[in-house]
Amino acid sequence: MADVIQLLPEYLANQIAAGEVVQRPASVVKELLENAVDAGASQVQLIIKDAGKQLVQVVDNGAGMSPTDARMSLERHATSKIRSTEDLFRIRTLGFRGEALASIAAVAQLELRTKQREYDTGTLLLVEGSQVMSQQPVACPDGTSIAVKNLFYNVPARRNFLKSNAVEMRHILDEFQHVALANPQTTFSLYQNELEVFNLPAGKLSQRIVALLGNGYKEQLAACEEVTPFITIKGFIGKPESAKKSRGDQFFFVNNRFIRSAYLNHAVLAAYEGLLPRDTHPFYVLFLELDPKTIDINVHPTKTEIKFEDEKTVYAIVRAAVKQSLGIHNMAPSLDFEGDVNFAPIRPLRSSGASHNSFSDEYRPDALSAAAAQAASPSPRERQPDRFAPQDRNLPPDLPIRPNGIWKTSTARSARRPFLI
Repeated sequence: MADVIQLLPEYLANQIAAGEVVQRPASVVKELLENAVDAGASQVQLIIKDAGKQLVQVVDNGAGMSPTDARMSLERHATSKIRSTEDLFRIRTLGFRGEALASIAAVAQLELRTKQREYDTGTLLLVEGSQVMSQQPVACPDGTSIAVKNLFYNVPARRNFLKSNAVEMRHILDEFQHVALANPQTTFSLYQNELEVFNLPAGKLSQRIVALLGNGYKEQLAACEEVTPFITIKGFIGKPESAKKSRGDQFFFVNNRFIRSAYLNHAVLAAYEGLLPRDTHPFYVLFLELDPKTIDINVHPTKTEIKFEDEKTVYAIVRAAVKQSLGIHNMAPSLDFEGDVNFAPIRPLRSSGASHNSFSDEYRPDALSAAAAQAASPSPRERQPDRFAPQDRNLPPDLPIRPNGIWKTSTARSARRPFLI
């Protein structure tokens, strides 16, 4: 019998690999926005056409790339983020696998412009289906612009499975929200079909929450903060009267990375026990900082799932922190948005020396008059089952805010800053 096993052609292998990373236009938005943040950008512009099916473009004023690095960035498993196995357990950046650009380029037409501030000219790369069609010097501003055109043009079956523009735009807005919430110190703008949807100046986290999620939260935010040697928690929760029927406005960030965790969501719900109307869900934007060695983010291609070395301790501290915040703020006046209260997200990543130049007119949309707001209209979210009930996971018993023998208050620190012993 003749041999039947053979190596796949490179273009086919790339398309198969891209299926794990690039599932829809929102996947492209997530990867490009995270690259901009990792590059130290202070200004990031997202341009969308036809709900991302025709164009997804991200323009930033970050560090930029050299001509060699620009070319290498399109190769699979090429990255500047890690060098060894040990680096996987001390990851401080959002990207690290070196797959994003290569996967995107395999299923789209890609135009990359980039320039480092110490160079007089930048680099222009044109790529179609993983094939580099052209590389040449070009005049462009500091930073990087990546335009992804005609997504899945060479995989018609994948393109046919995309949903309506309204649904795809909802997913894009979700990814934009996650990155914008995690980085309130960065200016973000979003254009859909040449219409400005968001223009978010750099500011405080509370201001970013209201700008993204609506003025209704302005009177409902309660600051939440807890510092222990094991974990630091900062952010905001909603007062009980702001609870909603849907779970849409719930955000957990671990080391500044958005994650989904039914387990931690259960910890928050446990803290609200007895305070919420039936079948309602609280609002929260919480940032957790832990030693990267105590977590594993290399679990899922989307990097939104995470494993904790000691998840029961994380659960107990999150629940206690939210309980404490509810006790302090339940009778307190509304948050002063003009005051000094500000919980910027945890930023363990050092600055990469990004340039802070403003965007060039070359990269701005030609006009902002055409309306396409309907494509950005939110669609209802499906309620997710609570998969982690206490009886299933041997959760710790309900703890008071300061139970004897678990929390100890240092005389050298504020009474609101317990630490775990």
